[in-house]
Amino acid sequence: MWTAQAADLIRPKSACLPHRVAMRGLTLIELLLVVALIAVASGVVSLALRDPQASQLEREAARLVSLLEMGRAQARGSGLAVVWVPGAASANPGSTPVPTDFSFIGLPAALKLPTRWLGEGVRADVVGARGVTLGPEPLIGAQRIVLRLGERQLLLSTDGLSPFQVTDADAAMMGVR
Repeated sequence: MWTAQAADLIRPKSACLPHRVAMRGLTLIELLLVVALIAVASGVVSLALRDPQASQLEREAARLVSLLEMGRAQARGSGLAVVWVPGAASANPGSTPVPTDFSFIGLPAALKLPTRWLGEGVRADVVGARGVTLGPEPLIGAQRIVLRLGERQLLLSTDGLSPFQVTDADAAMMGVR
């Protein structure tokens, strides 16, 4: 026969605890949820505080890299000597020159490549030359372009064989000056 003492021996210890004692603290799931919410909130804040000049300059740099690679492919494919020149005036034969932000000299006018920056105040300077040679040779030589907007600047560069890429202008220009 079972007695009350025998029943106490086989009852789990957790059942013996008073009901008013509760577990305190957070579970692992609750803690992970709080950390995830903090990460999302900090990400939203950092995107909201992004400098619009830096965004505009990065957009211009990415666009210029695409345009330079397109001009390079056209030069190689057509066998034409093509040069990208910042701040040049474009002119069709028999017409007056039109001021532009940059131009591709040597490409047919039928291509109608852009000649203006997307925003105001962007400037480009070719390091050590007046323009950037894009072809027709596959190996064009190392070339660099500094893109500026206000106090911000980015460097577009190629070693002559690989595509143009955007790098940090301040770190890369240390050895140029």
